[in-house]
Amino acid sequence: MACTLEKFIHSLDPRALPRVLQIQSGIYFQGSIYEMFGNECCLSTGEVIKVIGFKINKLIASICENNEVSRFPAKVELPLNFPGLYKVVADKTPYVSIEEITRKVSIGPTRFGHPCFYSPEDIKLSNFTIKNGEQITFNSVEEVNGMMAVNCGVVRNNQSHSFTLPLSQEGKFYECEDDQIYTLKEIAEWKIPKCRNRIVKLSNTLHMWDSSNPLPENFDGCLILTPVYEVQAVMKFRKDIVHILSDLDVEVKDITDCYDISSFLQPLSLEDVFERTSKEFPMVAEIMEGPSGSQKPFNLLHTGKEIIIYKKYQATRVLASEIRSDSPKRHFLIPLSYKGKFKRRPREFPTAYDLEIARSEKEQLHVVATKAFDSPHKELFSLSVGDQFLVQQCQTSEVLYEGRKKVVDVLACEQILSDTYKKVLLPMYMEGGFVEVIHDKKQYQLSEICKEFRLPFNAKVSVRDLSVEEDVLAAVPGLHFEEEITDSYLLIGSGSNPVESWEIPVYRLNMSVHLLSKDVQTVVPPATKAIVEEISEEQYYMVRRYENQTLHPPPRPPKKPTTLAPKPVFAVPKHGVSDVLQVPENFCVDTIKKLCSNQAADVSELQVSCQNDLVHCENKKDMAGKTTLVDTSVIKGVTNKELGNCEAEKEKEEEHNYDYVDENIIENIRKVFQDATVRNKHAVSEGRRDI
Repeated sequence: MACTLEKFIHSLDPRALPRVLQIQSGIYFQGSIYEMFGNECCLSTGEVIKVIGFKINKLIASICENNEVSRFPAKVELPLNFPGLYKVVADKTPYVSIEEITRKVSIGPTRFGHPCFYSPEDIKLSNFTIKNGEQITFNSVEEVNGMMAVNCGVVRNNQSHSFTLPLSQEGKFYECEDDQIYTLKEIAEWKIPKCRNRIVKLSNTLHMWDSSNPLPENFDGCLILTPVYEVQAVMKFRKDIVHILSDLDVEVKDITDCYDISSFLQPLSLEDVFERTSKEFPMVAEIMEGPSGSQKPFNLLHTGKEIIIYKKYQATRVLASEIRSDSPKRHFLIPLSYKGKFKRRPREFPTAYDLEIARSEKEQLHVVATKAFDSPHKELFSLSVGDQFLVQQCQTSEVLYEGRKKVVDVLACEQILSDTYKKVLLPMYMEGGFVEVIHDKKQYQLSEICKEFRLPFNAKVSVRDLSVEEDVLAAVPGLHFEEEITDSYLLIGSGSNPVESWEIPVYRLNMSVHLLSKDVQTVVPPATKAIVEEISEEQYYMVRRYENQTLHPPPRPPKKPTTLAPKPVFAVPKHGVSDVLQVPENFCVDTIKKLCSNQAADVSELQVSCQNDLVHCENKKDMAGKTTLVDTSVIKGVTNKELGNCEAEKEKEEEHNYDYVDENIIENIRKVFQDATVRNKHAVSEGRRDI
């Protein structure tokens, strides 16, 4: 039965791919040629195409009133990178079975892929009963005892209970209210069910309104989002992949069951190639869709080029970020075979706890304070800007508070005076600021740095890599080596002129090939070149997120003793949850200031040792203008005027309204928003008890 391409794609389950479609009718005449995403594509009546994939390309938004389309149904087109944070409005239409939920709702390993539902009736299982109205979290879809089921969980009395629900389970399942806030791209990837629209409430635009903004000025209402998909397809007599928008005005018919699907070329992504067994390598392939980019070898991988894929393997890279006080920073993946040399640069430490983590047995850590700290106890040392220390070790010490002795964790240091050293104790909970003093003038290879020092590590290229035409790292003022990662690579070479071979990343390169039935003449790959790969902000966070899943999290920093000083209590908002969503225009900047404030003791509970933490980012901003304090000859001569200039510079930075907001800022906005919501609910429940 024929239907529009839009209707077919909206109802298509990705697990059913590939599908063979026949063009039935449309606005196109037989033999007409149309330009689609730079590819000329003939869509004549009777044409057969094989759909191999689809993804949301953009969103069509309509202003919503009372969960219905407004009487002013002006539709606007929103790209996925449109700035703003949104709250998802729960769908009031129930799902009739678990199978329908798994077919229409995205369920995956990330926190975005754990949707929550509730049933208006009790669900009795063999050893468990789900109460009506109880929130059920869907975690994953797996095969259990030969049947497909969903791994679920509920929380009762602060205890989590896990169970499975078979796909055959029927009943009414309603979407739960979601207190989280999301970017438009996150909503497109995870929060728009198949065959349904999604209503969202604008929480924060994250930028100033201007005439280019498609939404009305001061708009803070709800939007109905309708996805427009980009369809990737293969045509019968073409060797490339065509991209078609799902709202194209054509009708199609699914003829997969009665068509020989093997008559089409079989496009393979790099992930598909990597999943092949090692015995199948080397292999010859032709590129069907090449990657974008001017960097070698990516600029050589154009459509139609024949390549040899020698082998697959795991390789080590060092994840590095540009050292700068503002955003956005550049990010790099550097191979250990990089032939340039580095000189050390001072590291910055936001807390005494970070000093303990960075402490090494090989060399003594020498730091200078960039932030004053007034100790509440005479047994512990009070810092002044410019004080210098040699870090010794972590230990415990007794302090006297209100006539009672308490044991606290401290960091033993030696203060460097003009002609002597003084032993002092710094509280581990202290939120200060320190910059490292570098005495080492040696030049290091990257492999030596990874072997001799503990990451994170700061350095600058002192001798560029002469084996490449252009060393992108040489122009970077400073690099922050964050961690070593292991990633998947394919070793490829040119099929026509196999003079050199290249490592290409499997999961960050958008490229499709089809295999050729040719024998490989050269089994041994030629000289291998590993490049320094510059990655985007999104790829950077994906690399960090993937790598951190395989590592144990760093230990939590010690908490400030609750009896030492009163902990600030956040005021309970007088407005409801909907009013909390009315985030002020400078909400992101205000949130960062609040998180970095000395008065916010909750910040001390954050894992400040993580280098991508927002607090560290702000401290790095705060300390960027003070690195001249490292010079030991002028440390004690810092004048009030210089400090005043630093403060003025800091205020100037805080006044800047950043258009770009990275994922860490969004995460902290979510945390603050969630905390306010929880406290508001708690206050309401307490009020009910009092009544």
